[in-house]
Amino acid sequence: MAILNRLSEMLPEISEWRRDLHAHPELRFEEHRTAAFVASKLKEFGCDEVVSGFGKTGVVGVIYGKSSSSNRTIGFRADMDALPIHETTDLPHASKIPGKMHACGHDGHTSMLLGAAKYLAETRNFSGKVVVAFQPAEEGGGGARAMIEDGLMDRWNVNEIYGMHNMPGLPIGEFSVRTGAQMASPDKFEIIVRGKGGHGAMPHATIDTTLVASQIVIALQSIASRNINPMANVVVSVCGFRTETDTYNVIPSSVHLRGTVRTFEPDVQREVRSRINALAVGTAESYGAVADVEHVSGPPALINHEREADLAAEVALEICGVAHRDMEAKMAGEDFSEMLVERPGAYLFVGNGNSADLHNPLYEFNDEAIPFGTSWFVRMAEQRLSFI
Repeated sequence: MAILNRLSEMLPEISEWRRDLHAHPELRFEEHRTAAFVASKLKEFGCDEVVSGFGKTGVVGVIYGKSSSSNRTIGFRADMDALPIHETTDLPHASKIPGKMHACGHDGHTSMLLGAAKYLAETRNFSGKVVVAFQPAEEGGGGARAMIEDGLMDRWNVNEIYGMHNMPGLPIGEFSVRTGAQMASPDKFEIIVRGKGGHGAMPHATIDTTLVASQIVIALQSIASRNINPMANVVVSVCGFRTETDTYNVIPSSVHLRGTVRTFEPDVQREVRSRINALAVGTAESYGAVADVEHVSGPPALINHEREADLAAEVALEICGVAHRDMEAKMAGEDFSEMLVERPGAYLFVGNGNSADLHNPLYEFNDEAIPFGTSWFVRMAEQRLSFI
């Protein structure tokens, strides 16, 4: 199709943007260089409005169509932040900042939406407004909520909104989208176990927090297998176990556990929290120790709206002929879910080919996916804001 051909011609330019962003990763709410880069490009493209500092370090661009006969507005969102991971790819455009890396493809998401913005600003083959939102702090920072609270939906009267993520393992040129629950709600928890420290050779004179914390880790594994309906999806993972000592013969007086809970249903979420509290506190008490539990709520589960998911799939089929509708729900989290609570919309995946997994130090966004993802944004805008 013409759009795909044109954006294939733009691939070298968009790839250059992507590789520049990849070499200069910034963590959540630190995306100052990235935001300046995005804002500069949007102004260069001739966007009618460019607003920086939106949702702290986000950027919003607004493009008006050729006709004002429609007052409808469609929104697209791309995430911009990187991860605290040290890159090991040895690519020419590898991260220049030790310990920071675009290991989730946000550099690619940003570049694809920039490419769409350039095309839409050139052609304006639609009626109404297109809002392109470049979001900070998707990786656990609440960037979507920050943009919503700054007025993303209301300021431009956004009627529907869409997002996209790359998917390693899905072939280049293919899309995948699911109706309903697609990604889980990611909560965090921290447990501090306090006892009585002492000499490792005299454990009888201590309240051994390492032993207690180990028993809590084991006990928490019973939640998914014995407390929650087997038909429900739930993950309880302890991912951090830290003591105050770094030697061989000291029993620490406290141990910190950190982990994540993934659920789809609020009632399951509440039950998991209750069981974590009961198991941690009860296990600690049985050994004479004390456990304090803190829960940190993440964004809600990502629920695609049925009509909008269907529309997203139809456009994907038009572009490449492959739009998987039977994808399994994923236990990963995504704060685009906050935007789908505010407005109808959908979140879909575009194939990244045979790449390393997300959040892996060897991961690389596949530039061959750019024409497909960018074409989808463009065609979605033109279809939803057609002149008819």
